[in-house]
Amino acid sequence: MRSKVTKAIFPVAGLGTRFLPATKSVPKEIMTLVDKPLVQYAIDEARAAGIKEFIFVTSRGKGALEDYFDHAPTLEAELVRKGKTDLLEILKSTDMESGEVAYMRQHKALGLGHAVWCARNLIHDEPFAVMLPDDVIAAEKPCLQQMVEAYEETGGSMVAAMEVPMEKTSSYGILDVEEDMGSRVSVKGMVEKPKVEDAPSNLAVIGRYILSPNVLRNLDDAGTGAGGEIQLTDAIAKEIGEGGDGVYGYRFRGQRFDCGSKAGFLQATVAFGLAREELRDDLESFLKSLDYSRKAAE
Repeated sequence: MRSKVTKAIFPVAGLGTRFLPATKSVPKEIMTLVDKPLVQYAIDEARAAGIKEFIFVTSRGKGALEDYFDHAPTLEAELVRKGKTDLLEILKSTDMESGEVAYMRQHKALGLGHAVWCARNLIHDEPFAVMLPDDVIAAEKPCLQQMVEAYEETGGSMVAAMEVPMEKTSSYGILDVEEDMGSRVSVKGMVEKPKVEDAPSNLAVIGRYILSPNVLRNLDDAGTGAGGEIQLTDAIAKEIGEGGDGVYGYRFRGQRFDCGSKAGFLQATVAFGLAREELRDDLESFLKSLDYSRKAAE
């Protein structure tokens, strides 16, 4: 019987420079998408997939992120006093209990592979998930839950994947597919940010992973890769053909928003706003008025 995936690493040490000046004092991961921080979407998705232990790899200046998951007795007491029970329940849903969450420091910005490696002593010899909060995925069944169900059949290591235009392959880790089985593909190679002419496919890795503990051992000896960083894809690729359960790509069902970019963040805000019943009518009316104004100006 395969070990269950109950631990997840959240690499959140980045400086968020694309969102300056907002990120001068506010960690990007707690910037709000409608009314929830980006990281809360990732936490909710992880919980739906059965994750019990949450490991955040942070850096200096991320204290507000740690405070977000702490209890807020003064605020809770005020909501109780005012009888705002609905808001109190929402507030309590963001709390992380003692022992449920851990924080590790990444002292040098050496890439995603290095960030994951920083959490190695909390993983031990278990499969684990990695979730990048920048990638927000709207799906009927949460993306990581889909992957956990697929992993229970395959084992090995699994990465979430989606097809991208060939001209954008140089911005992603790209899968070299051995066998295409529909929602799953077996992988014979992975290339981090290849030149467009060298890309083996247009199937790109995005920010959801279920990884064998062997990947951490591969990171022990990892050198720098693309961009002069320690690349997680390089450590995963070492698992291919080494006698393990293999590496798989998983075509998830859902829509991914790149909230690490301003355009992606705005697109997600509109999409998630329209999905909220209490916001939909006003937002649709506003968007229609913008379209009308644009056409009138042409």
